[in-house]
Amino acid sequence: MRLIVAVVAVVCTVFLSLDTTAVLLTPVVVRTARQEGLSVLPVALATVWLASTARLLLPMSNLTNLLAQNTLDGISPARFAAMMWAPALVAAVVPLLVIGLVFRTDLHMRSGRNPASTTRPDRVGGVGDGPAIGGSGAVSGQPAPDNTFLVASCAVLAILLLLLVSGVPVWVPSTAAAIVLTALVAVRRRQALTMVLVPWPLLLFAAGMFLAMEAVRSLGAPVLLGQLAGQGNGLLDLLRLAATGAAGANLVNNLPAYLLIEPAAATPHRLAALLIGVNAGALVTPWASLATLLWHDRLKRMNVVIRWKGYVLCGVVAAPLTVAAAVLALALESR
Repeated sequence: MRLIVAVVAVVCTVFLSLDTTAVLLTPVVVRTARQEGLSVLPVALATVWLASTARLLLPMSNLTNLLAQNTLDGISPARFAAMMWAPALVAAVVPLLVIGLVFRTDLHMRSGRNPASTTRPDRVGGVGDGPAIGGSGAVSGQPAPDNTFLVASCAVLAILLLLLVSGVPVWVPSTAAAIVLTALVAVRRRQALTMVLVPWPLLLFAAGMFLAMEAVRSLGAPVLLGQLAGQGNGLLDLLRLAATGAAGANLVNNLPAYLLIEPAAATPHRLAALLIGVNAGALVTPWASLATLLWHDRLKRMNVVIRWKGYVLCGVVAAPLTVAAAVLALALESR
């Protein structure tokens, strides 16, 4: 199951973006783990980490990638992937290795109870932290299966995937797919189409975040970050730039960090290193990526409690290793 979760999370993130992985895949992973009697924490953590680290391969995987594609004069998805494939592969593997090492006991543990009617607490961050995750897996009020809706949605998804890698501006197929899927929901399950589906608190958070970014920009943050990021295309220079991006992402969120540091990334390889830093490095603080907040919101709705202390401690281990390994892969591939 763990390998299947990893593969699906990577594919979903690469082709449908990290937010899709956080919103759609997280409930599936949690329910499957409970049904199998497995610890929820490792697979849930793998889902959100891969949503951050696996988003390097294609422009549509993440908004920062789309911005970088525009900076690179709109290069094709194939050329973008040719530049990013090595760091993207490494960035997807390293977090899984960290999870396998840190949670090696949990990954081989099965409960002898019915996971749909019991609480299985997991711990993260060491003895004394208390339950890091738990809750009932009971599912109630689920609508009856709708095969017509499923087939139609899969057809829309298949067409969308083809269009996303065709070189057509991403907003065109994504907007069309959103309209078609909304119409499908309105016809097949009108009662599910409510304003509650919109994450209003996160939208307000994002708006406030960009207001704060403009404030720090006016105070000279790009100049300071440019000095921290340095210059040059050597391995140490790329590591320095990626580390600056990772620190900025965990301080103010990955998208504002990218926008503030982008002027210091004057070459394609420096831009790639910055993408590694702000994306693969956004594993420490909850606000480093909006996908993490969306993931946490989904877990809360399923009675799964995550302790941010344990999350931060795990991220402090995984983020530097992932960023360093991915930058090294970038430097070796570019030779």
